[in-house]
Amino acid sequence: MAHRIGRRKNVKKGFQFTLMVVGASGLGRTTFINTLCDADVVPKRECDEPDMAHVEEGIKIKPYTVELDEDGVKISLTVVDTPGFGDMIDNEYCFQEILGYLERQYDDILSEESRIKRNPRFRDNRVHALLYFITPTGHSLREIDIELMKRLSPRINVIPVIGKADTFTPVELADFKKRVMEDIEHHNIPIYNFPYDPEEDDEETIDENSELRSLLPFALIGCEEEIMVSGRKVRGRQYPWGIVEVDNTQHCDFAKLRFALLSSHLQDLKEITHDYLYENYRTEKLSRSAENLSE
Repeated sequence: MAHRIGRRKNVKKGFQFTLMVVGASGLGRTTFINTLCDADVVPKRECDEPDMAHVEEGIKIKPYTVELDEDGVKISLTVVDTPGFGDMIDNEYCFQEILGYLERQYDDILSEESRIKRNPRFRDNRVHALLYFITPTGHSLREIDIELMKRLSPRINVIPVIGKADTFTPVELADFKKRVMEDIEHHNIPIYNFPYDPEEDDEETIDENSELRSLLPFALIGCEEEIMVSGRKVRGRQYPWGIVEVDNTQHCDFAKLRFALLSSHLQDLKEITHDYLYENYRTEKLSRSAENLSE
């Protein structure tokens, strides 16, 4: 009962949610973020000097916060973008930077929890989910994909997605999704797979989570422009062979992923982050501190 009252209070005052977006340049991360928020949140990258466009700048970690209203529920959404990921020959620094950022947010919470007097204005910046953009090669996961998801999954809910999925035919897309999930299983990568308990959960929850699980990795198409289709404005792209609509669930998985992140599974992602991922980190950190003291 107390849990339900807490949930009602959260709905009334709104939610805070943090999402990290990781993937190589050119996979539509910026467009996806702006489409997700229905606003120009992340500026398009422009290179003033074309001669310098090939120069590797390295990874940058950039949080953007936007206030959303989802069916009357206020959400303070922070999207953490990671431009420069995968652009280096050696990506070890990228892995360390992202992992370091995630762990610093946990350290801030751990420090706040240890204070005798808590700061009432303290903001919890822990990242609740990471969308990892897989390059649409049509083959299988690359070494960098496997390495990143393996390294980060103990610290964050990793959700794999396919960027620019409209480069595939429906048959090619289904085949690529199958190969990616086989690779994830083969390498024992613990992604967020919309967990459910057949004995504990109700039929509706099981059906919903089973459907979302079957969509992994989510096929995404990002587009901020609107076009006219049968007398109505839709977000989408016009190709010689037809039209691709971003919000049409027959064309891509964007709408279902957005609803899962910002509505149906927002609370579950937050609870797993706090109760499982953060607690594991906290235990590891305090255990290491205790060992250092006893030496």
